[in-house]
Amino acid sequence: MGVIRRIYQIALRECGIMSHNPIYLFCMVVFPLFVTFFFTSLLNEGVPSKLPCGVVDLDNTPTTRSLIRHLDGFQTTQVTHYYNNINDARRAIQRGEIYGVLYFPRGTTADLLGSRQPTVSFYYNGVVMMAGNMAYKDMKTVTTLAQVAVASTKLSALGKTKEEIKAFLQPIALDIHMIGNPWMNYNIYLSSVMVPGIMILFMLLITAYSIGTELKFSRAREWMQMAGGSSTIAVAGKLLPQFLVFVSILGSYAWYIFGYLNFPHPGGNGLILLLVVLTVMAAQSFGVFVFALMPSLRMSMSICSLWGVLSFSTCGATYPVDAMNPMIEALSWLFPLRHYYMIYQINIFNGYPMADAWPYYVCLLAFIMLPMLNIHRIKKAMLEYVYIP
Repeated sequence: MGVIRRIYQIALRECGIMSHNPIYLFCMVVFPLFVTFFFTSLLNEGVPSKLPCGVVDLDNTPTTRSLIRHLDGFQTTQVTHYYNNINDARRAIQRGEIYGVLYFPRGTTADLLGSRQPTVSFYYNGVVMMAGNMAYKDMKTVTTLAQVAVASTKLSALGKTKEEIKAFLQPIALDIHMIGNPWMNYNIYLSSVMVPGIMILFMLLITAYSIGTELKFSRAREWMQMAGGSSTIAVAGKLLPQFLVFVSILGSYAWYIFGYLNFPHPGGNGLILLLVVLTVMAAQSFGVFVFALMPSLRMSMSICSLWGVLSFSTCGATYPVDAMNPMIEALSWLFPLRHYYMIYQINIFNGYPMADAWPYYVCLLAFIMLPMLNIHRIKKAMLEYVYIP
């Protein structure tokens, strides 16, 4: 019997197994689609908005009230609470009711108009880092604008022209360019990594699960017999239907974010498709390698789960890998998601040539070839090992 025919028959057998086991439907289709829509809809506004903040205004003058209205007018913050003293405001931050407090002591306006440099205090939640930093940024902007307004009024009273006032208040003009994501859209920043990372986790788990259940349900000898005793043919036939499903799901996700949500992708559709195919093959191959290394359903799925979860920390999307411990930086090369993220960032998101990301393509190809080291152990496991619950 030819190799292609054996792979085809094993693939048909696998389709039958998948159709009768709801785990495949949920882990390969339902959960990935749910994760896709969950993250993209959760961050659909791009940036967090209307973060609750508080104010302690002991000065209570038209100037401080104007500053409070300006703070409330920012997109990311909303003044929702007023407190009589700073202790009540501090306890509100500790309870998680607000993310920051702007404190105006008595005499703020008088000191400001008298050029006596009043002290205005910010209190913000550093535990919820992103929300706290955004609240801090808006409070700092409001107080800076107040200083500029007072200085501008005084200089104008002295007869200075608008150009002279502008040069005094801002002696160096800033020309700022945010490359790739000028909207500061957190949906583009997070969804493009979190969703593929979760899908890779499912790929690792399903690969190890589908091989391990051959032992668990005593189908291993039949599987090997259909493959003519070849571990390579057996694994290729088993993973082919899963490969087609995962490529369809990951490709649909790519179409959704790049075609429907219009995430920037100057690298083009060809590179997106190539990255989808390489990522699925690399994840499945790593799952095969792990099971061949430890031919146990429980152990192989545990290792795949651990590897998939650690990928989120070591891919470099949330914290730069270059700033990590050198040992962790070296270990980051062992995670497929790291290479997916780097290729996406370099070639697709920024549109740089493929040559700039060649080490990461090589690593994905290395993951694909990884089972060649120990795939022969799968045959021995299927024919000799006894499943232990």
